[in-house]
Amino acid sequence: MSRYCEQCGKAQKACICSWIQTVDAKTELWILQHPSEVKRAIGTARILTLSLPNARLWVGEDFSDHDELNTLLSDPLRDVYIVYPGEYSEPVSSLARQPQHEGVKRVLILLDGTWKKAYKMWQLSSNLQVLPTVNLDNVEKGNYRIRKSPKEQGVSTVEAGYLALAALEGEAKFSPLIDAFNRMIDFQIQQMPEGVFERNYKRETQDSNS
Repeated sequence: MSRYCEQCGKAQKACICSWIQTVDAKTELWILQHPSEVKRAIGTARILTLSLPNARLWVGEDFSDHDELNTLLSDPLRDVYIVYPGEYSEPVSSLARQPQHEGVKRVLILLDGTWKKAYKMWQLSSNLQVLPTVNLDNVEKGNYRIRKSPKEQGVSTVEAGYLALAALEGEAKFSPLIDAFNRMIDFQIQQMPEGVFERNYKRETQDSNS
């Protein structure tokens, strides 16, 4: 018997499948995952691909010559944006107010990696740099308590997907994404030896404030 769940890819004792609910989104979600994220036990992109039937995931660092992705990007019936807080990015709330042309699918691309890795992916991938960017102006503070982001409003990949989809299609129906995420985080914290999470979180908070 495999130590890992065939569906979610996580260790059997940390399987998240029972927390997953299918959510029907009109917006397509494409996730570009850095190779360093593939084996992370606390990775959250899998929540999105399990929950959203129209979500896709590819692994890599430089997607410039990625045939499948480039074919999809050239489809005139897809309106593609990358969720990336660049200098000229548009607030996702503003995108939500824009009318969609009939028959055209709206697509959001998420970069799954640390801020440093995501920046490198964007820098290397020339096909991504020509896409319009959107920022998450509806974010407050992420709940990724066991993996501190260097940015105060840094969020996990599943939180980014949730916030973007909620802005475009309404918040209520996407709550199962956050429910599954919170359950996963709570489980991981419960597996830590007593006091480890508190010490690590206190240290990271002090470092971020220094």
